[in-house]
Amino acid sequence: MKLFIDKVKSPIGEIRIISDGENLRALDFEDYNDRMEKLLKRHYGDYELEPMKNPNGVSEIMERYFGGELDAIDDVKVAANGTQFQSAVWHQLRNVPLGKTWSYGELARRIGKPKASRAVGLANGSNPIAIVVPCHRVIGANGNLTGYGGGMERKQWLLVHEGVNLI
Repeated sequence: MKLFIDKVKSPIGEIRIISDGENLRALDFEDYNDRMEKLLKRHYGDYELEPMKNPNGVSEIMERYFGGELDAIDDVKVAANGTQFQSAVWHQLRNVPLGKTWSYGELARRIGKPKASRAVGLANGSNPIAIVVPCHRVIGANGNLTGYGGGMERKQWLLVHEGVNLI
């Protein structure tokens, strides 16, 4: 499969954007490149990355997001290969309102699996499209920040950037 890659600088590190020419397929931080390559291999088998400036306009959209136009990411078309359960979780993540957080339990209820908080956590953690599919907006039931594939400092920065009050 041929995929296109671009890199964008952000206040929290360089971001790698992977597109198929129509949909965003992966977005992750440069220092997590090994994880992203494993994920791409698992989901797409043999793939080829070809440099492309601003694939599908996503690079520009990310720059706008980091510049304060937070809703710029809302209409990015995404496609990620995953199980039916993972896909349901990833789809529902796009419904977490900007400036808000949901618990894993809330996310589980929203996909109709109220007892699947742990499985939701695993699916959330394997989300290949950071920020645009906002897994950073999911927190623990007690309101504490929980793990984030890009690191807790980035999760905290993203939430504050989006207007979440982290008291």
